[in-house]
Amino acid sequence: MSNEHGETAAWPVELRGVTESIVTTRGPNDRWNVAALGLHAGDPVTARTWGRTRTRRNVEARGRGYVQFAPDPVAFAEAALTIREESEPILDSADAWAEVEFDRRESGTEGDTEWVDWALRPVESRVERRGVRTTNRGYYAVVEATVAASRLGVEAYDQQRLRQRLDYFEGVVETCGGPPEREAFEIVRANAEW
Repeated sequence: MSNEHGETAAWPVELRGVTESIVTTRGPNDRWNVAALGLHAGDPVTARTWGRTRTRRNVEARGRGYVQFAPDPVAFAEAALTIREESEPILDSADAWAEVEFDRRESGTEGDTEWVDWALRPVESRVERRGVRTTNRGYYAVVEATVAASRLGVEAYDQQRLRQRLDYFEGVVETCGGPPEREAFEIVRANAEW
């Protein structure tokens, strides 16, 4: 769904609640920084960046990025907890993507952490793959573990509760996950101390 005349393209997937995605934004080195981004459904779709992250700096400098929907737990864990850069904006694991314009809406602080709310407007989108996807509880435990791990050390959150959640999610991955989910949880372990 290309946008040659400034019209808004459609999102390539249905968004409801908070949909986790992977976003790539071009940095000053012309490489694409890979990060996790929660999309809040609505009109417009919004997202919040926390702190002075690479994603926030890149969006402030260029105003655009690629939101991707990739069911790969390893790609998601790397996006959420590591510094990953790519030469191309679209990941091989993306089932669908949307190039978006970011429009700054509000900003503030929570504790000592700055946040910025953005409205996202897709300008181009594409579905790369269609197919039946099964639900694996281990995958969702990885997603939730990356959220808990990213909040470790942030004063606004109960650190003991976050560690308990990480222990719980580790057990879910061991019981319900397959090899990709276990590999993804190794990334969580390597990048979060609890």
